[in-house]
This record gives sequence, structure tokens and C-alpha cells, in this order.
Amino acid sequence: MRELSDDLGDVVTMPSEVTRVVSIVPSLTESIAATHEHLLVGATDWCTHPQHLDVTRVRGTKNPDVDLIKTLAPDVVIANAEENRAIDLDALKAAGIAVWITAPTTVNESLDSLDRLLSAITGDIPGWLRQARRVWSTTYDGKRRRAVIPIWRRPWMALGRDTFAGDVLSRIGIDNVLADSGERYPRIDPGVLPDHDLVVLPDEPYAFSPDDGPEAFIRPAKCVSGRHLTWYGPSLVEARELLTRQLA
Repeated sequence: MRELSDDLGDVVTMPSEVTRVVSIVPSLTESIAATHEHLLVGATDWCTHPQHLDVTRVRGTKNPDVDLIKTLAPDVVIANAEENRAIDLDALKAAGIAVWITAPTTVNESLDSLDRLLSAITGDIPGWLRQARRVWSTTYDGKRRRAVIPIWRRPWMALGRDTFAGDVLSRIGIDNVLADSGERYPRIDPGVLPDHDLVVLPDEPYAFSPDDGPEAFIRPAKCVSGRHLTWYGPSLVEARELLTRQLA
């Protein structure tokens, strides 16, 4: 057995060779699948990439079926401090299951987090992760714009302080006007907002689209891929180019 530390600094005890993984975070599911897919034995209903993934589904990120996960006898469950509920993670730990928790809030933190996670589980660093580091290693030096980035409506909510997606956008010249908010995901009134140049509308977690969202704002609105804005994993390789093009 090995004792390693996750993003929270918590000690996670795992076997020297991990052979069974349950992921309750879509981006981490994709990360494991793109590296050593045969290790995955369970994933959430929201784990949509890769599309061909054939594993036991354990419900959602906010309501995983803890009893079903126990029957899968995983060597480790991989989770995220923000996306998953502490009550579910605590229940898994109480059952004697190792739980590895990630918690990145920036691109660099996400790359380091993935490095730790994949090194611990698969024993190597995949080529796509090295490529993602190269993609995000250069500094943006063009014109900057100010944006509001809604993530939900009914009620309206947007990106606030210390978010991974906010850091992604800042690295391609888009500054979040709510970055100094006291909350990470403040409620907003589309009619009363700080001065901004555009509105960025990802298609998840709320499925904003050209017909659902832009009409609520005075400023130009751009629809973007939520997976490339909010997921940290193989999508980071193409996220910079894709989001730059979608926000042009």
C-alpha cells in the first residue's frame, strides 16, 4: 500500500497497483479514459466523454449511489471538492474506500493536479497532459475585453472570484468583471451589471444557446463550449484555440 496526498493535502492510501477506479467527476473520467481506460469501472451519468465509455453508471455528481459504488470495490474514487458533496465523500471514506479529491482553481493548478492524480493512479504522465502544458505556457499579449460569464438562469448566476473557468478566460484576454465578488458564483441581475464588453454563455452547467440566453443582455453574447471552458483534462489541449475562435 502507498500513502499519497491529494489536492487538499489529505493522505490517501492506495494499493501499489491501482486496477479499479470510480470517477464521479466528468473531466476526471475523461482524463483516466484517455490514459488507461481499462482502469475505470464506474462513472456518473454526466460523464459523457469518451462517448463509447462502457462502465457502471453511479448516478450524478451531486447524488452518487454510494451503495452501488461500494459494490464495485474500487481501489480509489476520484472526486472534486467543488463538484461533489462532502457528505457523499465522507460516506465513501467511512466505508473504507480511498477517495482522492481534486481542487484546482487555475489552469496551472489543474495541470499540476492532473499530474499528481495520474501519476498516483496510472504511474505515468500521458502525452496529452504534456501537450496541454505547452499549449497554456505562452502569455496572451493582445487586446483585453471585459465580460460577464453566466452559468445558470432561474435564478441568474455567474462566475465570481477564484474560478478555474475565469482563469481560462483571463489567459485568452477575457477579464471577468465579477472576479472581485465576495462569492464564487454570485446571483446577478442581467439588467444591472458592471460595465462589460461581452457576455460569455457556456452550454453547461446550464445549456445556454443562441436561442436561450443572449436575449437577456444588452451587450453582445457569445456561446461557447462548456466542456472546454470548465473541464480540466484532455479538453485543455484544444480549449485555448477553440475558445479563442468562439469568442472572436
